[in-house]
Amino acid sequence: METQKLWTKSFISVALSNFFAFVAFYYLLVIFPVYAITEYKTSETIAGLFVTVFILSAIIIRPIAGRWINTLGKRKVLMMSLLLFFIGSLLYTFIESVTGLLILRFFHGIGFGMITTIMGAIVADIIPEKRRGEGMGYYALTMNLAMVIGPFLGLTAIQNWGMNTTFLISVIFSFLALLIGINLLFEQKGMTNAKSEKEVGSFKIGDLFEGSAVRISLVAAFFAVTHASILSFVSVYAAEIGLVKAGSYFFVVYAVVLLISRPFTGKWYDRYGENAIIYPSLLLFAVGLFLLSSADSAFLFLLSAAFIGLGWGTTFPSLQTIAIAQSPPHKRGLATATFLSIFDLGIAFGSFAVGVIGAAYGFGLLYLVNSFYVFIGIAVYYVLHGKISALLRKKEANSIIE
Repeated sequence: METQKLWTKSFISVALSNFFAFVAFYYLLVIFPVYAITEYKTSETIAGLFVTVFILSAIIIRPIAGRWINTLGKRKVLMMSLLLFFIGSLLYTFIESVTGLLILRFFHGIGFGMITTIMGAIVADIIPEKRRGEGMGYYALTMNLAMVIGPFLGLTAIQNWGMNTTFLISVIFSFLALLIGINLLFEQKGMTNAKSEKEVGSFKIGDLFEGSAVRISLVAAFFAVTHASILSFVSVYAAEIGLVKAGSYFFVVYAVVLLISRPFTGKWYDRYGENAIIYPSLLLFAVGLFLLSSADSAFLFLLSAAFIGLGWGTTFPSLQTIAIAQSPPHKRGLATATFLSIFDLGIAFGSFAVGVIGAAYGFGLLYLVNSFYVFIGIAVYYVLHGKISALLRKKEANSIIE
Protein backbone atom coordinates (compact mmCIF):
# COMPACT_ATOMS: atom_id res chain seq x y z
CA MET A 1 0.00 0.00 0.00
CA GLU A 2 1.39 3.40 -0.99
CA THR A 3 2.23 5.71 1.93
CA GLN A 4 0.43 9.02 1.79
CA LYS A 5 2.91 11.88 1.38
CA LEU A 6 3.23 14.19 4.39
CA TRP A 7 6.16 16.46 3.54
CA THR A 8 4.55 18.32 0.67
CA LYS A 9 5.46 21.87 -0.30
CA SER A 10 2.20 23.11 1.23
CA PHE A 11 2.82 21.35 4.55
CA ILE A 12 6.34 22.76 4.78
CA SER A 13 5.04 26.26 3.94
CA VAL A 14 2.31 26.29 6.58
CA ALA A 15 4.70 24.86 9.18
CA LEU A 16 7.37 27.50 8.42
CA SER A 17 4.89 30.39 8.35
CA ASN A 18 3.47 29.23 11.68
CA PHE A 19 7.01 28.86 13.08
CA PHE A 20 8.00 32.45 12.26
CA ALA A 21 4.73 33.82 13.65
CA PHE A 22 5.32 31.97 16.92
CA VAL A 23 8.96 33.07 17.08
CA ALA A 24 7.73 36.68 16.83
CA PHE A 25 5.11 35.98 19.52
CA TYR A 26 7.55 34.47 22.03
CA TYR A 27 10.20 37.04 21.14
CA LEU A 28 7.88 39.92 22.07
CA LEU A 29 6.48 38.00 25.03
CA VAL A 30 9.78 38.14 26.91
CA ILE A 31 10.90 41.65 25.94
CA PHE A 32 7.70 43.55 26.69
CA PRO A 33 7.70 43.32 30.50
CA VAL A 34 11.38 44.37 30.53
CA TYR A 35 10.70 47.15 28.01
CA ALA A 36 7.74 48.50 30.01
CA ILE A 37 9.66 48.53 33.30
CA THR A 38 12.90 50.03 31.95
CA GLU A 39 11.55 52.49 29.37
CA TYR A 40 8.27 53.57 31.01
CA LYS A 41 9.05 52.82 34.69
CA THR A 42 5.81 50.86 35.06
CA SER A 43 5.07 48.42 37.87
CA GLU A 44 5.36 44.65 37.36
CA THR A 45 1.55 44.48 37.35
CA ILE A 46 1.24 46.95 34.45
CA ALA A 47 4.11 45.23 32.65
CA GLY A 48 2.22 41.94 32.92
CA LEU A 49 -0.79 43.56 31.25
CA PHE A 50 1.15 43.74 27.98
CA VAL A 51 1.07 39.93 27.93
CA THR A 52 -2.47 39.58 29.29
CA VAL A 53 -4.03 42.02 26.82
CA PHE A 54 -2.36 40.27 23.87
CA ILE A 55 -3.54 36.80 24.92
CA LEU A 56 -7.01 38.09 25.79
CA SER A 57 -7.57 39.56 22.31
CA ALA A 58 -6.32 36.31 20.73
CA ILE A 59 -8.82 34.32 22.80
CA ILE A 60 -11.68 36.67 21.87
CA ILE A 61 -11.00 36.63 18.13
CA ARG A 62 -10.43 32.89 17.62
CA PRO A 63 -14.08 31.74 17.70
CA ILE A 64 -15.02 34.65 15.41
CA ALA A 65 -12.16 33.78 13.04
CA GLY A 66 -13.35 30.17 13.03
CA ARG A 67 -16.72 31.34 11.71
CA TRP A 68 -15.07 33.69 9.20
CA ILE A 69 -13.26 30.70 7.72
CA ASN A 70 -16.66 29.27 6.77
CA THR A 71 -18.14 32.54 5.46
CA LEU A 72 -15.12 34.28 3.89
CA GLY A 73 -12.95 31.27 3.05
CA LYS A 74 -9.46 30.25 4.17
CA ARG A 75 -7.67 32.40 1.58
CA LYS A 76 -9.08 35.74 2.80
CA VAL A 77 -8.75 34.90 6.50
CA LEU A 78 -5.13 33.80 6.01
CA MET A 79 -4.26 37.03 4.21
CA MET A 80 -6.05 39.23 6.75
CA SER A 81 -4.40 37.53 9.72
CA LEU A 82 -0.85 37.71 8.35
CA LEU A 83 -1.26 41.36 7.34
CA LEU A 84 -2.68 42.37 10.73
CA PHE A 85 0.15 40.60 12.51
CA PHE A 86 2.81 42.21 10.28
CA ILE A 87 1.31 45.71 10.59
CA GLY A 88 1.15 45.31 14.37
CA SER A 89 4.87 44.47 14.45
CA LEU A 90 5.67 47.54 12.35
CA LEU A 91 3.86 49.98 14.63
CA TYR A 92 5.72 49.34 17.91
CA THR A 93 8.50 51.85 17.19
CA PHE A 94 5.94 54.64 16.57
CA ILE A 95 4.06 54.34 19.88
CA GLU A 96 5.34 56.40 22.80
CA SER A 97 2.83 55.86 25.60
CA VAL A 98 1.78 52.96 27.82
CA THR A 99 -1.86 53.36 26.81
CA GLY A 100 -0.94 53.35 23.12
CA LEU A 101 1.15 50.22 23.56
CA LEU A 102 -1.66 48.42 25.37
CA ILE A 103 -4.05 49.26 22.52
CA LEU A 104 -1.48 48.07 19.98
CA ARG A 105 -0.91 44.85 21.92
CA PHE A 106 -4.66 44.19 21.77
CA PHE A 107 -4.67 44.86 18.00
CA HIS A 108 -1.59 42.68 17.50
CA GLY A 109 -3.19 39.85 19.50
CA ILE A 110 -6.13 39.84 17.09
CA GLY A 111 -3.77 39.09 14.20
CA PHE A 112 -2.03 36.35 16.18
CA GLY A 113 -5.31 34.75 17.26
CA MET A 114 -6.47 34.64 13.65
CA ILE A 115 -3.14 33.15 12.49
CA THR A 116 -3.27 30.30 14.99
CA THR A 117 -6.85 29.52 13.97
CA ILE A 118 -6.43 29.61 10.18
CA MET A 119 -3.07 27.81 10.18
CA GLY A 120 -4.57 24.99 12.25
CA ALA A 121 -7.47 24.69 9.82
CA ILE A 122 -5.22 24.67 6.75
CA VAL A 123 -2.72 22.15 8.11
CA ALA A 124 -5.58 19.84 9.13
CA ASP A 125 -6.72 19.80 5.48
CA ILE A 126 -3.20 19.28 4.12
CA ILE A 127 -2.16 16.36 6.35
CA PRO A 128 -3.17 12.93 4.97
CA GLU A 129 -5.89 11.27 7.06
CA LYS A 130 -3.80 8.23 7.97
CA ARG A 131 -0.81 10.37 9.06
CA ARG A 132 -2.71 12.95 11.09
CA GLY A 133 -1.05 12.18 14.43
CA GLU A 134 2.41 12.31 12.86
CA GLY A 135 1.66 15.47 10.87
CA MET A 136 0.10 17.37 13.77
CA GLY A 137 3.08 16.35 15.90
CA TYR A 138 5.52 17.94 13.47
CA TYR A 139 3.29 20.99 13.14
CA ALA A 140 3.20 21.40 16.94
CA LEU A 141 6.98 21.06 16.95
CA THR A 142 7.23 24.40 15.13
CA MET A 143 5.58 26.02 18.18
CA ASN A 144 7.85 24.20 20.61
CA LEU A 145 10.98 25.25 18.73
CA ALA A 146 9.71 28.83 18.59
CA MET A 147 9.23 28.69 22.37
CA VAL A 148 13.00 28.11 22.66
CA ILE A 149 14.31 30.39 19.90
CA GLY A 150 11.98 33.37 20.47
CA PRO A 151 12.78 34.04 24.17
CA PHE A 152 16.50 33.38 23.62
CA LEU A 153 16.68 35.91 20.77
CA GLY A 154 14.44 38.37 22.61
CA LEU A 155 16.56 38.45 25.75
CA THR A 156 19.76 38.62 23.68
CA ALA A 157 18.42 41.55 21.64
CA ILE A 158 17.13 43.61 24.57
CA GLN A 159 20.39 43.15 26.47
CA ASN A 160 22.74 44.00 23.59
CA TRP A 161 20.94 46.29 21.13
CA GLY A 162 18.67 49.34 21.20
CA MET A 163 14.89 49.04 21.15
CA ASN A 164 14.58 50.09 17.50
CA THR A 165 16.80 47.17 16.46
CA THR A 166 15.02 44.86 18.88
CA PHE A 167 11.61 45.69 17.38
CA LEU A 168 13.02 45.49 13.84
CA ILE A 169 13.90 41.83 14.45
CA SER A 170 10.28 41.07 15.33
CA VAL A 171 9.22 42.82 12.10
CA ILE A 172 11.57 40.52 10.14
CA PHE A 173 10.01 37.40 11.69
CA SER A 174 6.50 38.70 10.98
CA PHE A 175 7.46 39.50 7.40
CA LEU A 176 8.83 35.98 6.87
CA ALA A 177 5.55 34.54 8.17
CA LEU A 178 3.67 36.82 5.74
CA LEU A 179 5.94 36.04 2.78
CA ILE A 180 5.70 32.27 3.20
CA GLY A 181 1.95 32.57 3.89
CA ILE A 182 1.45 34.46 0.61
CA ASN A 183 3.31 31.67 -1.18
CA LEU A 184 0.90 29.22 0.46
CA LEU A 185 -2.02 31.10 -1.13
CA PHE A 186 -0.73 30.18 -4.57
CA GLU A 187 0.08 26.58 -3.63
CA GLN A 188 -3.37 25.81 -2.19
CA LYS A 189 -5.69 26.55 -5.11
CA GLY A 190 -8.77 25.09 -3.39
CA MET A 191 -8.49 27.15 -0.25
CA THR A 192 -11.51 29.39 -0.78
CA ASN A 193 -14.29 27.12 0.52
CA ALA A 194 -16.36 30.19 1.42
CA LYS A 195 -20.06 29.91 2.15
CA SER A 196 -22.62 32.64 2.40
CA GLU A 197 -24.20 33.45 5.78
CA LYS A 198 -27.39 31.91 4.37
CA GLU A 199 -25.59 28.62 3.65
CA VAL A 200 -23.90 28.62 7.04
CA GLY A 201 -27.18 29.45 8.78
CA SER A 202 -28.39 32.25 10.99
CA PHE A 203 -25.87 33.33 13.59
CA LYS A 204 -26.04 31.82 17.08
CA ILE A 205 -23.60 32.13 19.99
CA GLY A 206 -23.11 28.38 19.69
CA ASP A 207 -21.68 28.95 16.20
CA LEU A 208 -18.55 30.45 17.78
CA PHE A 209 -17.56 27.08 19.27
CA GLU A 210 -17.35 23.57 17.88
CA GLY A 211 -19.21 21.35 20.34
CA SER A 212 -17.34 18.17 19.41
CA ALA A 213 -14.03 19.79 20.46
CA VAL A 214 -15.14 21.10 23.86
CA ARG A 215 -14.57 17.97 25.95
CA ILE A 216 -10.98 17.39 24.84
CA SER A 217 -10.33 21.15 25.03
CA LEU A 218 -11.35 21.08 28.71
CA VAL A 219 -8.81 18.30 29.24
CA ALA A 220 -6.13 20.46 27.60
CA ALA A 221 -7.15 23.46 29.74
CA PHE A 222 -6.83 21.31 32.89
CA PHE A 223 -3.21 20.51 32.01
CA ALA A 224 -2.57 24.09 30.83
CA VAL A 225 -2.57 25.18 34.47
CA THR A 226 0.51 23.02 35.07
CA HIS A 227 2.08 23.95 31.74
CA ALA A 228 1.75 27.63 32.73
CA SER A 229 3.90 26.98 35.79
CA ILE A 230 6.68 25.76 33.48
CA LEU A 231 6.37 28.57 30.95
CA SER A 232 6.12 31.42 33.41
CA PHE A 233 8.19 30.42 36.42
CA VAL A 234 10.82 27.79 35.64
CA SER A 235 13.49 30.50 35.22
CA VAL A 236 12.42 32.08 38.53
CA TYR A 237 12.66 28.67 40.21
CA ALA A 238 16.11 28.07 38.68
CA ALA A 239 17.33 31.31 40.26
CA GLU A 240 15.66 30.37 43.56
CA ILE A 241 17.63 27.10 43.78
CA GLY A 242 20.91 28.55 42.46
CA LEU A 243 20.80 26.97 38.98
CA VAL A 244 20.57 30.09 36.81
CA LYS A 245 22.93 28.75 34.13
CA ALA A 246 21.04 25.45 33.90
CA GLY A 247 17.79 27.46 33.77
CA SER A 248 18.85 29.07 30.49
CA TYR A 249 19.18 25.62 28.91
CA PHE A 250 15.88 24.19 30.18
CA PHE A 251 13.88 24.80 27.00
CA VAL A 252 16.85 23.87 24.81
CA VAL A 253 16.85 20.36 26.32
CA TYR A 254 13.04 20.38 26.08
CA ALA A 255 13.24 21.09 22.33
CA VAL A 256 16.08 18.65 21.58
CA VAL A 257 14.15 15.77 23.19
CA LEU A 258 11.09 16.71 21.13
CA LEU A 259 13.12 16.74 17.90
CA ILE A 260 14.52 13.29 18.62
CA SER A 261 11.20 11.74 19.68
CA ARG A 262 8.81 13.34 17.18
CA PRO A 263 9.42 10.89 14.25
CA PHE A 264 8.35 8.00 16.51
CA THR A 265 5.56 9.40 18.69
CA GLY A 266 3.48 10.72 15.80
CA LYS A 267 3.63 7.41 13.94
CA TRP A 268 2.75 5.49 17.10
CA TYR A 269 -0.30 7.73 17.56
CA ASP A 270 -1.53 6.86 14.06
CA ARG A 271 -0.81 3.15 14.51
CA TYR A 272 -1.94 2.47 18.08
CA GLY A 273 -4.37 5.32 18.82
CA GLU A 274 -4.37 8.28 21.16
CA ASN A 275 -4.66 6.40 24.46
CA ALA A 276 -1.49 4.42 23.78
CA ILE A 277 0.41 7.70 23.46
CA ILE A 278 -1.31 10.04 25.92
CA TYR A 279 -1.28 7.85 29.07
CA PRO A 280 2.51 7.12 28.94
CA SER A 281 3.21 10.76 27.99
CA LEU A 282 1.29 12.07 30.98
CA LEU A 283 3.19 9.69 33.28
CA LEU A 284 6.46 11.06 31.89
CA PHE A 285 5.15 14.59 32.45
CA ALA A 286 4.40 13.77 36.11
CA VAL A 287 7.86 12.22 36.59
CA GLY A 288 9.46 15.32 35.06
CA LEU A 289 7.59 17.63 37.45
CA PHE A 290 8.60 15.46 40.42
CA LEU A 291 12.26 15.58 39.37
CA LEU A 292 11.99 19.34 38.90
CA SER A 293 10.56 19.80 42.39
CA SER A 294 13.52 17.98 43.96
CA ALA A 295 16.28 19.18 41.61
CA ASP A 296 19.44 20.06 43.55
CA SER A 297 21.87 19.85 40.64
CA ALA A 298 22.05 20.95 37.01
CA PHE A 299 21.84 17.31 35.92
CA LEU A 300 18.52 16.66 37.69
CA PHE A 301 17.15 20.04 36.58
CA LEU A 302 17.88 19.34 32.91
CA LEU A 303 16.79 15.70 33.21
CA SER A 304 13.41 17.01 34.36
CA ALA A 305 13.34 19.19 31.22
CA ALA A 306 13.81 16.06 29.08
CA PHE A 307 10.94 14.22 30.80
CA ILE A 308 8.65 17.27 30.66
CA GLY A 309 9.53 17.90 27.01
CA LEU A 310 8.80 14.30 26.03
CA GLY A 311 5.69 14.11 28.21
CA TRP A 312 3.88 17.39 27.66
CA GLY A 313 5.44 17.97 24.24
CA THR A 314 3.81 14.74 23.04
CA THR A 315 0.53 15.18 24.93
CA PHE A 316 -0.35 18.64 23.59
CA PRO A 317 -0.32 17.88 19.83
CA SER A 318 -2.13 14.62 20.55
CA LEU A 319 -4.97 16.48 22.29
CA GLN A 320 -5.17 19.01 19.44
CA THR A 321 -5.25 16.16 16.90
CA ILE A 322 -8.21 14.63 18.74
CA ALA A 323 -10.09 17.96 18.67
CA ILE A 324 -9.62 18.22 14.91
CA ALA A 325 -10.30 14.54 14.15
CA GLN A 326 -13.62 14.59 16.01
CA SER A 327 -14.96 17.61 14.12
CA PRO A 328 -16.57 17.59 10.64
CA PRO A 329 -14.10 18.57 7.87
CA HIS A 330 -15.83 21.92 7.24
CA LYS A 331 -15.56 22.80 10.95
CA ARG A 332 -11.87 22.10 11.50
CA GLY A 333 -11.09 25.82 11.69
CA LEU A 334 -13.75 26.29 14.35
CA ALA A 335 -12.51 23.19 16.21
CA THR A 336 -8.97 24.59 16.22
CA ALA A 337 -10.25 27.93 17.50
CA THR A 338 -12.29 26.22 20.22
CA PHE A 339 -9.35 24.10 21.35
CA LEU A 340 -6.82 26.95 21.48
CA SER A 341 -9.21 29.41 23.13
CA ILE A 342 -10.16 27.04 25.95
CA PHE A 343 -6.52 25.97 26.33
CA ASP A 344 -5.36 29.60 26.58
CA LEU A 345 -7.97 30.27 29.26
CA GLY A 346 -6.27 27.52 31.24
CA ILE A 347 -2.89 29.18 30.62
CA ALA A 348 -4.24 32.58 31.72
CA PHE A 349 -5.79 31.18 34.90
CA GLY A 350 -2.76 28.99 35.58
CA SER A 351 -0.25 31.83 35.23
CA PHE A 352 -2.10 33.81 37.88
CA ALA A 353 -2.85 30.90 40.22
CA VAL A 354 0.61 29.32 40.23
CA GLY A 355 2.20 32.75 40.65
CA VAL A 356 0.21 33.32 43.84
CA ILE A 357 0.85 29.78 45.15
CA GLY A 358 4.53 29.82 44.19
CA ALA A 359 5.11 33.16 45.90
CA ALA A 360 3.38 31.94 49.08
CA TYR A 361 4.79 28.40 49.41
CA GLY A 362 7.80 28.22 47.08
CA PHE A 363 8.09 26.83 43.56
CA GLY A 364 9.65 23.55 44.68
CA LEU A 365 6.47 22.64 46.55
CA LEU A 366 4.39 23.97 43.64
CA TYR A 367 6.04 21.58 41.16
CA LEU A 368 5.71 18.69 43.60
CA VAL A 369 1.97 19.34 43.93
CA ASN A 370 1.73 19.70 40.15
CA SER A 371 3.22 16.22 39.67
CA PHE A 372 0.26 14.79 41.62
CA TYR A 373 -2.11 17.19 39.83
CA VAL A 374 -1.16 15.47 36.57
CA PHE A 375 -2.46 12.15 37.96
CA ILE A 376 -5.81 13.82 38.62
CA GLY A 377 -5.62 15.05 35.03
CA ILE A 378 -5.16 11.47 33.81
CA ALA A 379 -8.49 10.62 35.48
CA VAL A 380 -10.08 13.70 33.87
CA TYR A 381 -8.81 12.57 30.45
CA TYR A 382 -10.14 9.02 31.03
CA VAL A 383 -13.61 10.28 31.96
CA LEU A 384 -13.93 12.91 29.20
CA HIS A 385 -12.27 11.03 26.34
CA GLY A 386 -10.04 8.03 27.10
CA LYS A 387 -12.85 5.66 28.11
CA ILE A 388 -14.87 6.50 24.98
CA SER A 389 -11.82 6.16 22.73
CA ALA A 390 -10.98 2.73 24.17
CA LEU A 391 -14.55 1.49 23.58
CA LEU A 392 -14.55 2.75 19.99
CA ARG A 393 -11.18 1.16 19.25
CA LYS A 394 -12.36 -2.15 20.73
CA LYS A 395 -15.52 -1.98 18.64
CA GLU A 396 -13.47 -1.32 15.48
CA ALA A 397 -11.16 -4.25 16.27
CA ASN A 398 -14.14 -6.60 16.77
CA SER A 399 -15.74 -5.50 13.49
CA ILE A 400 -12.47 -6.24 11.63
CA ILE A 401 -12.28 -9.75 13.18
CA GLU A 402 -15.91 -10.45 12.24
